[in-house]
Amino acid sequence: MPTVAQSIEADWVSRFADDVIAEAERRAPGKPVVCASGLSPSGPIHLGNLREVMTPHLVADEIRRRGYAVRHLISWDDYDRFRKVPAGVPGVDESWAEHIGRPLTSVPAPAGSAYPNWAEHFKAAMEQALAELGVEYDGISQTEQYTSGVYRDQVLHAMKHRGDIDAVLAQYRTKKAPPKKSQKPVDEAELEAAEGSGAAAEDDGAAGTAGYFPYKPYCGGCGKDLTTVTAYDDETTELTYTCSACDFAETVRLSEFHRGKLVWKVDWPMRWAYEGVVFEPSGVDHSSPGSSFQVGGQIVGIFGGEQPIGPMYAFVGISGMAKMSSSRGGVPTPADALQIMEAPLLRWLYARRRPNQSFKVAFDQEIQRLYDEWDKLEAKVADGTALPADAAAHSRAARTAAGELPRTPRPLPYRTLASVVDVTAGAEDQTLRILSELDPANPIAGLDEVRPRLDRAENWITTQVPADQRTLVRGEPDEELLGSLDEQGRESLRLLLEGLDTHWSLDGLTTLVYGVPKIQAGLPADAKPTPELKVAQRTFFALLYHLLVGRDTGPRLPTLLLAVGADRVRHLLGAKA
Repeated sequence: MPTVAQSIEADWVSRFADDVIAEAERRAPGKPVVCASGLSPSGPIHLGNLREVMTPHLVADEIRRRGYAVRHLISWDDYDRFRKVPAGVPGVDESWAEHIGRPLTSVPAPAGSAYPNWAEHFKAAMEQALAELGVEYDGISQTEQYTSGVYRDQVLHAMKHRGDIDAVLAQYRTKKAPPKKSQKPVDEAELEAAEGSGAAAEDDGAAGTAGYFPYKPYCGGCGKDLTTVTAYDDETTELTYTCSACDFAETVRLSEFHRGKLVWKVDWPMRWAYEGVVFEPSGVDHSSPGSSFQVGGQIVGIFGGEQPIGPMYAFVGISGMAKMSSSRGGVPTPADALQIMEAPLLRWLYARRRPNQSFKVAFDQEIQRLYDEWDKLEAKVADGTALPADAAAHSRAARTAAGELPRTPRPLPYRTLASVVDVTAGAEDQTLRILSELDPANPIAGLDEVRPRLDRAENWITTQVPADQRTLVRGEPDEELLGSLDEQGRESLRLLLEGLDTHWSLDGLTTLVYGVPKIQAGLPADAKPTPELKVAQRTFFALLYHLLVGRDTGPRLPTLLLAVGADRVRHLLGAKA
């Protein structure tokens, strides 16, 4: 099998790893390489946010494979303010609006949740998905960092140098942001997926009547951040603030006060310096001129650090998103994707595209094509014919430095599994019967051989395919249609029925259903299809679909025939007992 090391020239992950290792050696030789991500558990953490994690994960994992010590930090921005009540979250109503302005860890979890607060509720689902995806990381709660006083010196330093920080921010406050360029037309649901946490648009602590302060206390009265610092003394660190929400006011000693945080455009570069971050990508919302990433590159020097290197990552869309969001609300999360696809396939979608390339995660019929593509790649990797970049992406998808990800022992085509569970409505005895007949020379002995892929296909059928598109096999023959057939139509059914017993396997039935129109045209079974022959085949297929499921189309006919069973096929096609 081609190794990742052989694929460096063609592989974006390896190229980034080269740059990060060199930069880490320049900045802090001998110390672990630090890669970072930031996630805000302000609501469901969706598949667009996952790119924030997967980009540094893949790079960190490559560095780890090369034998270097590396840390992938995930900062949980759970001390951010609750900005809005997200739509479509079960157990949440408009009453949660009263918590807007409070830290996410001070907002109640959705009704019925097993978790103590809003942040922990949404964090838990992402943590479970990351574990399934094989992402190794060090999680950092910003609530814990701030409230325990870990950042005390950094906060005092920022307040002492508030004039320098204000001077950097002032360069951009009067500049108009350039008009946003959409990568492509997006629907409302895709715009929600691209929005991010909203931190990019946060207040930068613009100067008030008492001057500029980069620190925002959470109010001691109502717990919200609708506060204004009115006085600060550098010597004593005494800080006075008032709250516009509840008129509360107090004077505290900032050297002992831990109920507040630096504003976002100062907080992010402070953390780069504190953690020694070498690599961190940023989304489109953080990367425009005058945005937090650009401004942070100047502010980080005030804290004695350097800006990380890292790409801007592009939009992640959802195929089938509009239909899905209208029915269930919200944007799909990694946990949603892992219900219908195995972890290696989801990893592969992020590994095979450079960070600045957009792509879509499929929740519609496209998932079948993606799985076909993945299976073809697996075969090429196995026989050594895969291109280097493709082999590298496969390696990153199928395993990490810690080892192989769980895989299906016998990966039958996803579209076949989906068709079978569709027709059988998930009945295990029928599913096993059909799957064991796919390849009579090498039958499967039990359903565990085709799991977890079988379970993912079943989840896709039951959660993503509308009821009116599900396959229902007819109970009785369509006598009217059978009676209306001409001689050619009756002959086509006779040829199919005569060949059932000798062709009863997936490959055999494929040959049979494509071969009947060839025989009727006086052609050999291996004849190349002509335009006329293709028309005859489509007409024959449509007839079979109508007789079996009452529609023009359905699952692939060989799979459908196996699923229906030979006796029932004979009955529905009008064979006389």
